[in-house]
Amino acid sequence: MRHIKLRDLDVSRIGLGAMGMTFGYTGAGSDDDESIRAIHRAMELGVTLIDTAEVYGPYANEELIGRAIKGRRDEVVLATKVGMISHATDGIGVPDSSPANIRTAVEGSLVRLGSDHIDLCYQHRVDPNTPIEETVGALAELVDEGKIRHIGLSEAGVNTIRRANAVHPITALQSEYSLWTRDLEAEVLPLLRELGIGFVPYSPLGRGFLTGTVRSTDQFDAGDFRAFNPRFTDENIRQNLRIADEVAAVAAEVGATPAQVALAWLLAKGDDVAPIPGTRRVARVVENAGADDVELSAEQIARLDSLPPAAGEHIDEHQKQLIER
Repeated sequence: MRHIKLRDLDVSRIGLGAMGMTFGYTGAGSDDDESIRAIHRAMELGVTLIDTAEVYGPYANEELIGRAIKGRRDEVVLATKVGMISHATDGIGVPDSSPANIRTAVEGSLVRLGSDHIDLCYQHRVDPNTPIEETVGALAELVDEGKIRHIGLSEAGVNTIRRANAVHPITALQSEYSLWTRDLEAEVLPLLRELGIGFVPYSPLGRGFLTGTVRSTDQFDAGDFRAFNPRFTDENIRQNLRIADEVAAVAAEVGATPAQVALAWLLAKGDDVAPIPGTRRVARVVENAGADDVELSAEQIARLDSLPPAAGEHIDEHQKQLIER
């Protein structure tokens, strides 16, 4: 597996998103042993960047990662996200990036992860009630104490990114980005390049849609949030299949899978981009890691660049309130 730099943090250029192992997707939490095997297989394949968050579960995802990397901590770049649980009120999913809450969250994450430090600690969502300068200042104190090594932001807009980076160098921004979610290209990505901030796209496979395996919401169980996502209504799925079909056509040309092509398209965007496809299955880990070897021609990249926008918003109204654009 080739490596890139997120600012000055060395990571495999394909990471592993762990959220779906315990939260949000069909089958989440049903087989921890398989999830741990998937993490171990990723490590064997050279994947170093593993991404989690305290709110996934909540807490269960970090605990799972902690069990999986026990005795092998030095083999991974451990990333987690804090600030989406208000610990003073036990508010799950409530943005709280006050300095006291950030410190409480990081201390808890360290215990669950079984580590004395977090390699990359993100503010999970921008807290409208706490100035970003105060949040980053608190994270910078934790850097000075050695409890975290690098600071990241997630779903932050350009103004917040500039203000945060003025307080302490921001190592990475994590936001949704894929062949069917490209709204960051106009302003956010150019700013990241200007400031030297790396980019970690989550949901790089369009929440599984770009793999070509999602044809109907009937495939989702009751706990799968895609059942309520605007892009996954039956009508929008029918329209969006044209995107998945074109990805499949390119995959057939290069002898790869659609997932590998979707990831290869992202990797071609620069040597400061490290997508984190999520899975809990060993076979998918192997498939996703194989994108490291897929080379797309300029013509194929241009075809993928020119795909029509996806039908439907990529998030629901509640989620929209939690991101900056």
